[in-house]
Amino acid sequence: MKVLILATQPDLPETQMILGIHAAGVPVTVVGEPGMARADWFERAGIPVSYHSFRRRIDGASIRFLRDLLTSGEYTIAHTLMNRPLSNLLWASRDLPVRIVAYRGIVGNLPKWNPAAWMTYLNPRVDCIACVCDAIRDYLLGQDVPSTRVRRIYKGHDVNWYESATREEVCQRFEISQDALIVSAAATMRPRKGTALLLAAAADVMVADRPVHYLLMGTVRDRAASHLSLEKSLRARVHFTGHLPDAPRWAGASDVFVLPSLRREGLPKGVIEAMAQGVPAVVSDAGGSPELVRHQQDGWVCKAGDRADLASALNRILKDDALRAMCGASARQRIQEDFTIQQTIEAYLDLYRSF
Repeated sequence: MKVLILATQPDLPETQMILGIHAAGVPVTVVGEPGMARADWFERAGIPVSYHSFRRRIDGASIRFLRDLLTSGEYTIAHTLMNRPLSNLLWASRDLPVRIVAYRGIVGNLPKWNPAAWMTYLNPRVDCIACVCDAIRDYLLGQDVPSTRVRRIYKGHDVNWYESATREEVCQRFEISQDALIVSAAATMRPRKGTALLLAAAADVMVADRPVHYLLMGTVRDRAASHLSLEKSLRARVHFTGHLPDAPRWAGASDVFVLPSLRREGLPKGVIEAMAQGVPAVVSDAGGSPELVRHQQDGWVCKAGDRADLASALNRILKDDALRAMCGASARQRIQEDFTIQQTIEAYLDLYRSF
């Protein structure tokens, strides 16, 4: 067994997964983009790294690059963690005895009637689609992908990876009053993430004697959310921070983490990072979020798009200090026991060995 992993820009869980597979004795080579974060981690572990930018879904230079790697390296498995390299990999691997594994992280956008979907995930030459949650697996089965070609593998974490900021630090950094309750979110705020819904629901979230502030981390690509944040009642309590590379640290200092996605959610990394630090989560029932957050145990699961349900959940958990503490402790235990990086490593080793 010899594995080529197209990682481009791997996040921390993906990096640790690759290191774990290598540590288990599987020869691994990583393909990353120039400037890839944590490349030195691979090099220190003795994992060969090649660099390439995948500029288009079908790109002659990328196809030739991958073809040369596959033929010279005699890989038995090629595993892509991103969308863009996949179609290039399928072209490059034609007539070669290599198994293709493709990671899928969001629900939807692969309708079986769309020819473009057959150039990537629906292509029968993809031997297995590793789905990050059951919701994605179920969607693909609905697109007539055979059950033998889909497998759910959660992206695991380690609670020891994270160290939250102190209450004083977060309040000073973002100019939040010390007595405030902090609701945080971390995502690229496209309309489907439900940020506008959250700010609309904020009008109905009230806690006696304590202001509620909203710490919203990530690039904002939702005009409705930007407009709502200017409302007089919210202006001083909504903090758009833009992209923060250390967002998990600040999320860990909040009272509640929220992700009211409307659709197409996978297994949200920001929710896991907050839960790992003992922060209860309020999420919608879109995609894989209900697989992660146990309702009224690790937090609250609301109906997607339901403003009243979201406001009710936030009021319930923000008004009860004991409930927040209980849900936060349960959330951390949930990640510590059921979403571990070692489970992910073992699942991928089992998948590779099945070929």
